[in-house]
Amino acid sequence: MEQFSGYSIHEPPHSSQPISISSLSLDARALHKQFDELAAFSDSPTPSVTRVLYTDKDVLARRYVKNLMGIAGLSVREDAIGNIFGRWDGLETELAAVATGSHIDAIPYSGKYDGVVGVLGAIEAINVLKRSGFKPRRSLEVILFTSEEPTRFGIGCLGSRLLSGSENLAKALKTATDSQNISFLEAARSAGYAKDEDDLSIVFLKKGTYSAFVELHIEQGPILEDEGLSIGIVTAIAAPASLKVEFEGNGGHAGAVLMPSRNDAGLAAAELALAVEKHVLESGSIDTVGTVGILELHPGAINSIPSKSHIEIDTRDIDEERRNNVIEKIHQSAIRITKTRGVKLSEFSIINQDPPALSSEAVVKAVETATRELNLTSKLMISRAYHDSLFMARLSPTGMIFIPCYKGYSHKPEEFASIEDVANGVKVLALTLAKLSLQ
Repeated sequence: MEQFSGYSIHEPPHSSQPISISSLSLDARALHKQFDELAAFSDSPTPSVTRVLYTDKDVLARRYVKNLMGIAGLSVREDAIGNIFGRWDGLETELAAVATGSHIDAIPYSGKYDGVVGVLGAIEAINVLKRSGFKPRRSLEVILFTSEEPTRFGIGCLGSRLLSGSENLAKALKTATDSQNISFLEAARSAGYAKDEDDLSIVFLKKGTYSAFVELHIEQGPILEDEGLSIGIVTAIAAPASLKVEFEGNGGHAGAVLMPSRNDAGLAAAELALAVEKHVLESGSIDTVGTVGILELHPGAINSIPSKSHIEIDTRDIDEERRNNVIEKIHQSAIRITKTRGVKLSEFSIINQDPPALSSEAVVKAVETATRELNLTSKLMISRAYHDSLFMARLSPTGMIFIPCYKGYSHKPEEFASIEDVANGVKVLALTLAKLSLQ
């Protein structure tokens, strides 16, 4: 890994005193190069990035990040599913550490900043603090979370969800398979993990393992860029509920079956998709959103009336009760549609229904103070995308730092954050970690 960019870190004498703003030195050029280097570990051509859990490119990318952690002087360990931890010991190692981090897996044909800003940026934040002469009271830990994206096994935030103690997930992963019928455990072992262990509950962390967790991330929306602001300080993270719905009708020839005689499963799905929009818009809050991301018809021929339809729905809110009310209304609409269209509701299942998370007041205050001391503009905002922070909030006080991204683009090759905005985020993160480590 020597050919990758990196730089030696000189650690000045120990001190747990508050940090001087003028001493925060960031190597923007090297950081920019690291984004490009990590993006090269991809199963799709540049400028897109495709990096799916436990593939060869994912393994190489993990090795690259572990190398950077080592260069930064962090002690590195991995758990049974590949969550990677890089620790800088503080003066009082018996205290709960302060953690930061994100993910590096990327959905097919996406960009190179989602999640990566919070991993490479976290390592650079440690470097910034070391260059400044700061020595933390509490240890600082950088985490690379396994599989924040649900691409391979259909489970979002797999690594952080398991760290937070999900018994259901630990059990489900024993039998989970991907689209190629490769089991989760088989895939994990091919990447060097879960070698002699089927009980994944060994990954669980105890509540209080960390005194605080803070995640740096691109906004994935246009608000900061539109308003000309440098930093978003996240106060709450909306949580998704995922639904699978299937209708069955009679099907038939597209020309021979007259309209009054049809039981069209495709139109049933279309009607439910419009009902999702209706119920979301009628929730009374702009924070309620709903998306029909998958709609599949069988047999899928232009001259055949659909006999089966499969629809998958994502609905989110920062208010759990309001979101769950929308889910119930969607269910009632599905039942009504079966009666008006003469179709069968063969499946209506809730795949996940996670509660939203509120940011810790103490973490928000630390980020606000850091932003103000750095003379950066900011605003309080909610995260409408879910992140590993959603599950880390079950273990410790949690917060998030957003930076602008071009036109709010994410999950596409055009995803972009300027090195200036990344640098601002890294400095805010570094100063926030310093403040939290001294508490």
